[in-house]
Order: sequence, then structure tokens, then C-alpha cells
Amino acid sequence: MSRPAPLAAATRLPTAGRYALLVLGLALYGLALRLMLDARVGVAPWEAFHLGVTRHLPLTLGTVSILTGVLIVAVSALWLRERIGPGTVLNVLLIGLFLDGLAPLVPDPSGLLARWVQFGLGVGLLGLATGTYVAAGLGAGPRDGLVLGLSRRTGWDVARVRGGIELIVLALGWLLGGLVGWGTLAFALASGPAMRAGLGLYGLGRTPKPSAGAATHPAGRVP
Repeated sequence: MSRPAPLAAATRLPTAGRYALLVLGLALYGLALRLMLDARVGVAPWEAFHLGVTRHLPLTLGTVSILTGVLIVAVSALWLRERIGPGTVLNVLLIGLFLDGLAPLVPDPSGLLARWVQFGLGVGLLGLATGTYVAAGLGAGPRDGLVLGLSRRTGWDVARVRGGIELIVLALGWLLGGLVGWGTLAFALASGPAMRAGLGLYGLGRTPKPSAGAATHPAGRVP
């Protein structure tokens, strides 16, 4: 018997409420990234990968991130049949704005313990943020859409898929010369469970036994 989802009602909000939920989720996502960035114990695997690519190609970090996102969206849409919605587009535009705008409000701890606590808070908040904006049902972000699509196709839960992808990207980032620290490895291992927990609050991301003709929930539930 599955546990009840305390925030499942949010997936049934009217259109205006869903857009508000989307913006809230993206704001929390930007805050989570800023918390981890300012903790200074390592960058996330995707950022390590982006930095590694800039060492070999005459591209800025932002350009690499955008091009990577476009490639992921193409793979998710064409191969995994993952829906592209306004949330997918707004993910690219708003998270960066929140990341910069929230910078003055986030502490810059000096002690190692405080930095790790802040990093852990960021990882946990990232899971909640993911569940929040996916629950809006307006399309997952490029990387989370890839996780959801692979989870649906393979039948593996989102924690397993997310963890596997993060470890692969981490290895590529390291091979390319990207900045890799202990926080990078911690994020790769912890982001999957955090994402699963965040989605679970809204009743999303569950993978019960497949049945013929099963359909995907409009808010992103994995059948």
C-alpha cells in the first residue's frame, strides 16, 4: 500500500494556479543551486561537464548549457516521447534569473561544517523544487524530463535513473577537466533520492507494475 501524497491536490489546480506553482518551483530550484554553489564544496555534475566542455571548445559556460539543454530536449521528445511544455522553456529562462537574483540573500559560510550543511540543504531543496514545478503539469525541465522519460521507458524508479545519469555526466566532466569535488560526488548520489522524495510529496514519479494501455499523468506521473 502506497503512502498518501500530502500535496497531491496541487496537481489539480486551475491554469493560473499551475503557473504560480511552476514559478514557485523554479524559484526554489534557483535557490537550491545558489545554496550549493555558495557552499563551495564542489559543483553539480552537469556544471562540471559544462565547464569541461569549455576547456576544449571556444564556447562560454552559458552557451554550452543552452546547447546541452537543446540536445536533451531533442532526445527526450524524439526518442522518449517526453512532452515539451511551457515549463520546459521557462525552466531555461527563469532558473538563471532566480540564481542571480537570490545571490545577495544566500549566506556564504566559512566553516567547513556550515558549508556542508548548506550544501545538503540545497540538495534537499532541489528535490522539493523538482516535485513542485513538475506537479504544475506544464512540462519538466530538460534534464528532469530526460529522467522521467527514461524512468517510464525502463520501469526503473527516478532515483535509480537520476543517480545513473548524474554519475555518467560526472565521469564525463572529470575526463574533460571540469571542476570536480567531494560535493560533486555527494550530489550525484543524493540527488536521485531527493528528487524521488520531492515528486512523492505530489504523488508523482511512482512506477507501479506496467499495464497495457497505461497513460502518463498530465502532471508528469510515471506509469
